[in-house]
Amino acid sequence: MSEELEFYEYPQQLLDLGNFHAGGLILDVGGGGEGVIGRLFGPRVVAIDLRRDELEETPPGPLKIVMDARELQFLDGSFDNATAFFALMYLSSRAEQLRVLQEVRRVLRPGGKLYLWEVALWPRPHTALPCYVVNLRVRLPQEEFGTGYGQRWPAEPCDETYYRALADQAGFSLLAAERHAHLFHLVLGKG
Repeated sequence: MSEELEFYEYPQQLLDLGNFHAGGLILDVGGGGEGVIGRLFGPRVVAIDLRRDELEETPPGPLKIVMDARELQFLDGSFDNATAFFALMYLSSRAEQLRVLQEVRRVLRPGGKLYLWEVALWPRPHTALPCYVVNLRVRLPQEEFGTGYGQRWPAEPCDETYYRALADQAGFSLLAAERHAHLFHLVLGKG
């Protein structure tokens, strides 16, 4: 019998990606499920996910490959840009998250960018519930839809500062950062 989990629900946020642009060939880490980046850029996206069922749910458009982001099977410098849309939160340790960032940096061309969206889980809300869920309204140029991303609370505070330090350790430079309530977006560059 599977464990019944209860979630702390963050207030719903609107995430407007109508003006988001990324050029060239794009690696989308954790690109299954709603396939937000694939919906935006279609065949320019290579969506990878560990779970075949998540990729099968993704709307048509991107190339979909079952692959572990901790060990990317692409040659160095294969992609112009990369995205991680609420994907790193599903990795169980800092070491795994760092490994993914290092691998993404390796497969980016010089001057490539990683666009990262995550939830700031610090300060943690006062709750005894074992998990959290982030409810989103995602606005794209041609559609708007609701989705959510949830997980168990991490052992250490994961927020913008945490991910910026991880990115720095992986060799990325911070190009831009923005935060809206409990969500943040980082643009990281490969020098």
